[in-house]
Amino acid sequence: MPLTIRGMGTAVPEQQVNQIDSMALAEFVSADSPERAALVRRIQRRTQVQNRGSVLLGDDASEPISQRLPFYGAKSPTTAARMNEFDHHASALAINACRLALEEAELAADVITHLVTVCCTGFKAPGVDLALIDQLELDPGVQRTHVGFMGCHGALNGLRVARAFAEADANAVVLLCSVELCSLHLHYGWDPEKVVANALFADGAAALVASQALAQSKESLILKASGSTVIPNTSSLMHWQVGDHGFAMGLSPQVPEAIAGALQPWLSSWLRGHGSDLTEIRSWALHPGGPRILQACADALALKHEHLAESRSVLQAHGNMSSATVLFILERMRHKACSGPCLALAFGPGLCAEVALFDLCNSN
Repeated sequence: MPLTIRGMGTAVPEQQVNQIDSMALAEFVSADSPERAALVRRIQRRTQVQNRGSVLLGDDASEPISQRLPFYGAKSPTTAARMNEFDHHASALAINACRLALEEAELAADVITHLVTVCCTGFKAPGVDLALIDQLELDPGVQRTHVGFMGCHGALNGLRVARAFAEADANAVVLLCSVELCSLHLHYGWDPEKVVANALFADGAAALVASQALAQSKESLILKASGSTVIPNTSSLMHWQVGDHGFAMGLSPQVPEAIAGALQPWLSSWLRGHGSDLTEIRSWALHPGGPRILQACADALALKHEHLAESRSVLQAHGNMSSATVLFILERMRHKACSGPCLALAFGPGLCAEVALFDLCNSN
C-alpha cells in the first residue's frame, strides 16, 4: 500500500515583520548609500512578501525594527552566536507543528515508529530530534533519520525517506518534521544575491504523520512517486555555505532561466515513466523560491494563474521558509480539498529539482 499522509501541522513565530519594517532592516544591514537604499526597497517590494516570522523578534510591534531585533546590532553576529539562537528556538517551533500533525491524525505520540527531521539552517547535537522525543513523549526506541543541508527541497527528500520506511514495514508510522530558522542568517554588507536572500527568507516549521494505512479523511494525500534531477552546469547558480558570520546564500539571477530551460523536458519524461503527463496534473504545490522562479515554472509548464494561487499565498503571508514551505502549501491544498493528481516541486543547490506526485482520495 502507498504512503498516506494522515495529518499535517504548521507553525510560525508569533512575532511577524511586515514589508516596511523589513525594508528598514535591510537598509540598516546592507545599504551604505542612498542609491543602494533605494535598490533595497525595490528588491523588497518585488519579492511580494508581505509578512515574515522571525524567532528573534521582540514582542512590542510599536518599537522600531532595530529595537525589535536586538540580536542584529552594529556588527554581524558570529556563526557560533547564530547557532546558539538556533538551539534556543528551533525545538519549540518544531514541537508546535508536530503536535498539530498528531492531533489531526488522531494518533498518540507513542505509536510513531520512525522520526524524520529536516533542516538546513542550524546544527546541534543532541538536536531537534531528541527534543521531539522528549517533549512529545515519543517511544525512546523510535528510529531517527535526519535530512540535513539540502536546501528548499529537503522536505521532499524527507518524504522519500518516509515512503521507504513505510514500504519496508507495513506497521511503520512516520513523523516527519521540517524546521527552518532562516532569519538567523541575515547577511551584512552589500552583495546583490544576498540582499535578495535577505528579502525572501523567514522562519517556520511543518510536520506530517504518514503510514501505509489509508486514512478515512477526504483530505488525505497519497504519495504515488517521487523523483529528482540535477540540472547540468548550474552548480554555481545557487549555493548555501557555512561562513564565519552565518550561512551564506548565493542566488544567481540566472536561476529562473536555468529552471525554465530544463524543467519541462525532464518533468514530462518523468511523468510518462509513471503513467501520467502534464495535462493530467490538476493541482500544483510549487515551492515559491521567489516570484521569478514561480513565473519561470508557470511559463515552462504552461500553468494557469490559479495553479500558483496557494504558492503565492504562502509566499506573501510567510515568505520563503526553505524546506518547510512546500508542506505549508500542501496543508492548504488538503484543507481546500483540491483536486488530484497533485504535483509538489521544489529546487535547491545543485541546481537540483525534487518532485512528489500525489493522489487525493477525493479526486474524481
